[in-house]
Amino acid sequence: YTLSLHDALPICSVRMLFDDGNSFENWAETLPRQDSHERHGCACCSALPSLLADQVDDVEQLTQSEHWAARGPAPSEVVDGLWINAKIYTMDQSQRVVDALAIRNGKVLACGHAADLIKAHGDTLQVIDAKGRTILPGFIEPHMHFLPIATIGRLEDVGPYRFSKTADALAHLKSLAATLAPGEWLMGRQFDPSLQTGPDQLTLKELDAVSAVNPVFIYNASLHFAYCNAAALAVAGITKATPDDPASPYGRDALGAPNGVLKGNRAIGSVARHNPAQREYDLAEAALEVCTRANRKGITTFCDQATGMVRGTSEVDIYEALAKSGRMTARLRYSLSYGLAEKWDASDIRYGHGDAQVRAVGWKIVSDGSNQGFSGLQREPYLYKEDTGLAYVAPAVLTEMVRSRTELGWPLVIHANGDLAIDRALDAFEAVVDSGLALNAPCRIEHCSILHDEQIQRIKALGLSPSFLIGHVYYWGHAMRDQVFGEAKAVLLDRTKACEDAGIRWTLHSDEPVTEMGPLRCIENAVTRSLWKEPGQQLAPWEAVSVMAGLRAMTIDAAWQCHSDHEIGSLEPGKWADFVILEQDPMSCPIDAISDIAVLETWLSGRLVFDQSADSAGGALDGLSEVES
Repeated sequence: YTLSLHDALPICSVRMLFDDGNSFENWAETLPRQDSHERHGCACCSALPSLLADQVDDVEQLTQSEHWAARGPAPSEVVDGLWINAKIYTMDQSQRVVDALAIRNGKVLACGHAADLIKAHGDTLQVIDAKGRTILPGFIEPHMHFLPIATIGRLEDVGPYRFSKTADALAHLKSLAATLAPGEWLMGRQFDPSLQTGPDQLTLKELDAVSAVNPVFIYNASLHFAYCNAAALAVAGITKATPDDPASPYGRDALGAPNGVLKGNRAIGSVARHNPAQREYDLAEAALEVCTRANRKGITTFCDQATGMVRGTSEVDIYEALAKSGRMTARLRYSLSYGLAEKWDASDIRYGHGDAQVRAVGWKIVSDGSNQGFSGLQREPYLYKEDTGLAYVAPAVLTEMVRSRTELGWPLVIHANGDLAIDRALDAFEAVVDSGLALNAPCRIEHCSILHDEQIQRIKALGLSPSFLIGHVYYWGHAMRDQVFGEAKAVLLDRTKACEDAGIRWTLHSDEPVTEMGPLRCIENAVTRSLWKEPGQQLAPWEAVSVMAGLRAMTIDAAWQCHSDHEIGSLEPGKWADFVILEQDPMSCPIDAISDIAVLETWLSGRLVFDQSADSAGGALDGLSEVES
């Protein structure tokens, strides 16, 4: 049996553990694909731990459209309308600005001047006064993680947006525990010691103070770690004598007793599965809430990057059942996770599988880890360290993956954070092109965090397209400068303007649950390069882009990157009538207020899917805190 490249122990060492007759082969198959000893992970490379994956609605139900049809609001009617008195950015090739938009049968009929469109269509379309508001194509989120968000979304948020200090988060948990019946579990998510003031981890010391009678279980924002109190360990039967899985051990104190820290999926699952309430979790309802929350942000399309990481190949069946039910209020594009290559190849899923609502558009490979987690693969060691990060895929293997998937017609989507990881991704693309194969453009480099000038030229020459997790600048820019890289290298982070000047098409993304979905926030981050922890300060302000460039990145260029610009991304005749109405014009408001612009309405295929005036709930999933990628 051959261990994967990610496994930490040599075969000879691992086999020595199996002197009790247990099957080495069966055990090895359960090892997580990512490096379980990595201190910080990311949604791209983290298989969702078994907290909920084994407890929610069974797959058979989720793949039936009837299961979804009874949930969520009934779809609204298609409106054949003519919006006038608006400032409309068509985001087409000419970047026209007009004042009227006509739609019929869910598609754009015409854009132009109100007088002309009223004359041509006023008798057959409902005329709607936009009252001077701004209309844009619906925003497109090109990189997020759909089912993982739904799976953890309803747990209590104790992350940095709500609580900058860990002590305040613990006090909040203690107040919640006081309202629970004895034995009832208290579950939380998004604890992020990299952004919260306090201890680097939560142990029995912190969580036993929250409750001594209720099991308490908290997820680290990375999903690679969790923390629990003594009551949870007792319910799970975890003691000093409980053996460690070498790939997923329990944290222990000086005497060898479990300290409440759970490292990796198997340790996490060994405790979390004992919470009976998780069997009642409604994943279908939670997934619909993700769509609703996206609509509140003006998003009409999002792209799941790493489909298969929660429920395997059945996720595509789940997506299609959701779409068929009529309850899905956002389009879904998805890239298949390379971790399930053999299973995907045995299925009928190929590039382009699906329709305008749900479609396969890429093949996702994770080549390294997280820069702020010190696992992004670097040319030189991290600041004050000897480590250079982790290669999740060996160079020769990466090249073969790019070659084989190119031959099968797949556009490649390669996660590469560190500069050496980007070098290796470019080497793989170049080797394939030099062999005579044409890439299935556009191929993407995800996050593409640390970019040197010569790499930008290589990207341009290959016709590649980077997608930047711009929250790296806003949320972690100070840490990149002071703790991760040093200032000289930190200024190479998310080089949007350099790519813009080179004529490279690029996009912005949230990677939620890494940072929260929010196209206007992403645009503001790219335009200002401001730092969350240091108000008034910027990281590499010369890399700031124009507002129009930011709008392109979240509309037409994101549509192109998701192989959908023929049908969405701009307001042009024949394209789907996906659009958003904003209270203010991003092009004319102060640049540090772009993220505050209110989304008034979101429309999908001519249907109103979000109306601020009718929305009072706010949504259980608002404000997901930050993790790392």
